[in-house]
Amino acid sequence: MAQKPSIPKGTRDFNPEQVAKRNYIFDTIRGAFKIFGFQPIETPSFENSSTLMGKYGDEGDRLIFKILNSGDYLSKANEQAYSEKDSTKLTSSISEKALRYDLTVPFARYVVQRQNEIEFPFKRYQIQPVWRADRPQKGRFREFFQCDADVVGSKSLWQEVEFIQLYDAVFSALKLEGITIKINNRKILSGIAEVIGASDKLIDFTVALDKLDKIGDEKVKEEMRSKGISDDGISKLQPLFALSGSFNSQIENLKGILNTSEAGKKGIEELEFINNAINELGLSTAALELDVTLARGLNYYTGAIFEVAAPKTVKMGSIGGGGRYDDLTGIFGLNDVSGVGISFGLDRIYLVLDELGLFPETVTNNVEVLFINFGEKEALFSLKAIKQLRSHGINTELYPDAAKMKKQMNYANKRNIPFVILVGEEEINSKKYTLKNMQSGVQAKISIDELIHKLK
Repeated sequence: MAQKPSIPKGTRDFNPEQVAKRNYIFDTIRGAFKIFGFQPIETPSFENSSTLMGKYGDEGDRLIFKILNSGDYLSKANEQAYSEKDSTKLTSSISEKALRYDLTVPFARYVVQRQNEIEFPFKRYQIQPVWRADRPQKGRFREFFQCDADVVGSKSLWQEVEFIQLYDAVFSALKLEGITIKINNRKILSGIAEVIGASDKLIDFTVALDKLDKIGDEKVKEEMRSKGISDDGISKLQPLFALSGSFNSQIENLKGILNTSEAGKKGIEELEFINNAINELGLSTAALELDVTLARGLNYYTGAIFEVAAPKTVKMGSIGGGGRYDDLTGIFGLNDVSGVGISFGLDRIYLVLDELGLFPETVTNNVEVLFINFGEKEALFSLKAIKQLRSHGINTELYPDAAKMKKQMNYANKRNIPFVILVGEEEINSKKYTLKNMQSGVQAKISIDELIHKLK
């Protein structure tokens, strides 16, 4: 007996309805990217391991899918690592490539390789799948699409302001209300680490702090202690765990906490600039909120950090995020090229729209009219009309077989096709078509011109 087929955990098949809904989100995001002046690029699904490894921190590196070398990969394996079962050293000798973890690092590589072809500042968008060896759960998959927009070659904070507006434009177009755009600044986190005497443990500090909303302050403190951060330093963090209130009131409290840190004061200055600009410009749907515990434990962020929270009525993690990375291209040999970018979490946005019933009903109407097949002569006559309808952008289909009428009508109902057209001997002689509305049941004989006008 043949084994029942399956797919890997954390991956999915998509039926026609799901694909139509996903394309609705893709098209909305892509349209906003274009309006804001971003250009499309694409990069390979896999990169050299050296391009990806070491760019996401230890936790990120563990989630990168490695690809075994072609052929007899064990012939070049590190024998000592193999005998000692040292997976880290062994992996580097049997795997030279890996599936991309995100779109930002490949983009940095792209910029460095094409620096003489690019006009800076370079605004790009990219919509492609990425892979992470994560534990699958609701809204978290091992294969998923990212929709990224980045600007490189400008240190202007107006870019951060525009990205907040871009988020707002997309979620407004999707009719998704109650969105919160959380913002922080890595300079503030550096300042906090400096104040508590943990500057040498900045990454450990931010990785732990980023988990505050997931595991709570006590667990975060435990993790910090395990990384060598002193109890005295952790006690100085206590005001941060309880920091709340308006954007401006939190800024004022931070000024007191970080008054001895130049980096911290610079971060505050940048946040104030962004907030003041957004207050002047206004947002349609989203709200901008300061969250000083927002860390996003990725090594490359150096300035503003963004994370987008779904409406509180939906239990879902972040549906977008990003930030400023002043030195990302430096890891590939191109220094002093500042960048900032954001990403939309397509799969989570899909789940939120689906749960809230925000997909337009017309999204899945891929065929507008079905011609009933009564036989060879009728089918040929129908195809002539179908050719004209399609030339006018009307999605049209001919049922392929001269099956029983009931079967063809059931097909139209199950496909949610709103209209069917019946063509028999009488219609051929009169050169008219019987159009039936599948919802109301009303039908009428009309000419091809009337048919085109009505269906458009």
